[in-house]
Amino acid sequence: QAQLVESGGGLVQPGGSLRLSCAASGSTFSSATMGWHRQVRGKQREWVASVTSRGRTLYIDSVKGRFTISRDNANNTVYLQMNSLKPEDTAVYYCSLDHPTLSRSWGQGTQVTVSS
Repeated sequence: QAQLVESGGGLVQPGGSLRLSCAASGSTFSSATMGWHRQVRGKQREWVASVTSRGRTLYIDSVKGRFTISRDNANNTVYLQMNSLKPEDTAVYYCSLDHPTLSRSWGQGTQVTVSS
């Protein structure tokens, strides 16, 4: 499995922005699909966004137009730019790496809290 380390979470007011980063180790990053997921305590983890190795992006409907996923293959890093944040975006955010030769890898998570 790849090692993933998220950063960039924190406390932000409604309407604010945060950028999450996820740094990956190993040599599989450039050919992997990278994803962001979130989980509220007591609820199931939900998928938020993905970017394929070719740069195709997908988003859950609730974040379309507000969140942007991107990747930097030179630095083995995937980002999630989150704008116009809402209280319902509050969750622990996890990144994931999917590659045909590996089982899914997860990061340790980073807390995002949207509150006034």
